[in-house]
Amino acid sequence: MITDADVERWLREDVGHHDVTNDVPGDTEGRLVAKEAGTIAGLDAARAVFDYLGCEVRRTPKRGGGTAEQFADGDRIEPGDAVLEVAGPARDVLRGERVAVNVVGHASGIATETAAAVEAVGDHDTAVAGTRKTTPGLRGVEKRAVAAGGGDTHRLDLSHMVMVKDNHVAEMGLAGAIDHFRERTSFATKLDVEVESVEDAPRAAELGADIVLLDNMTPAETGRAVELVTGAGGETLTEASGGITVDSVRDYAATGVDIVSMGSLTHSAPTLDLSFRTG
Repeated sequence: MITDADVERWLREDVGHHDVTNDVPGDTEGRLVAKEAGTIAGLDAARAVFDYLGCEVRRTPKRGGGTAEQFADGDRIEPGDAVLEVAGPARDVLRGERVAVNVVGHASGIATETAAAVEAVGDHDTAVAGTRKTTPGLRGVEKRAVAAGGGDTHRLDLSHMVMVKDNHVAEMGLAGAIDHFRERTSFATKLDVEVESVEDAPRAAELGADIVLLDNMTPAETGRAVELVTGAGGETLTEASGGITVDSVRDYAATGVDIVSMGSLTHSAPTLDLSFRTG
């Protein structure tokens, strides 16, 4: 949920102490327009910005659609599509312009990258997930953008799932780390255990991991690890992670891994190009 505090922080950063640029008299209307094709996201954040400034916000009908078919997060957009319209005092419309464009462009870039990864997976039964490699203060926007692109949000914060990572294993050993966290978590909390070698994958499953994260492995190594975990029996899921991109995600999906988690969806997705036009 986008709060007034979020919007106030964004606007304070952009407006500063004395805004001369947007001291424009009268009322106006504005449109948020796509300059390239992609998957739209972040419209709730744009609406929150203009709502906070007291502007009227309108979601415009889709190209060729009726009034009930308005743009929403997850929709495919084309160049020239107006995805949001606002009206109000010119000063306030212009003050919200840059923040809205930046947030929607960033979120839409993530959604577009996620949609491309999901499409690349094709008919393989593999989920595409984000990670916690998000921008501080924008995790909610970015996670919702991953969902808008058809991806899985993964854990939203540290409380949602325990991940036993390499540093934990270095301190306590694989078995010790799994036992340590298993004793301290609720029955409803899953345990995701990171391994860096094929041989450790079935061992982690046998020790009680709900998910075995295959870190920085090649597709060939991932495939072998998936076979070993599956052969160990049980219902342990497998997850591949580490430097996976849209170009390589299909190779990982073809191994039969259950989840591919991609930090690149949030930390490297290019901004989708949009502009704000008034008058």
